[in-house]
Amino acid sequence: MQIKIKNSFFLLLLIVATWSCDSNRVFEQNVDIPANGWHKDSVLFFNVDIEDTLSAHSILLNLRHESDYPKQNLYLFINTVAPSGQGIRDTFELMLADEKGRWFGSGLGDIWDFQKVFKYNVRFPVSGVYRFEIEQAMRYESLPNIRSVGLRVETID
Repeated sequence: MQIKIKNSFFLLLLIVATWSCDSNRVFEQNVDIPANGWHKDSVLFFNVDIEDTLSAHSILLNLRHESDYPKQNLYLFINTVAPSGQGIRDTFELMLADEKGRWFGSGLGDIWDFQKVFKYNVRFPVSGVYRFEIEQAMRYESLPNIRSVGLRVETID
């Protein structure tokens, strides 16, 4: 009986510790890209429900790519649409490697994970669902060797 209580307590402690480590996260979602590439007409949609209009937020982009990705950068078009329907379009460049071809981010084998701040110190003016639309802007019909693209929104301490 005492062992069950200890194990239950340890499991509960582990769950609380894991959850609290990422307490700033408001939203995070990653979308897998098909093996045949990210088509130029394929738009990724992320619907983020914002309740807190007082706190400052960071908006980050997540990227997973293969080591044989053909470029050292990635251009994206990012549309942000407010609950009112008003939108803004940004062109954003992710530098994925240095001039010698060394990948930024963390890698294991031939897969690399990369995260970059898209916007910092953002205050959302109204609560509601904000839609983020991301598309590749690399002049490839189908951009190869991208595994997944994601969006993360977090509060700033």
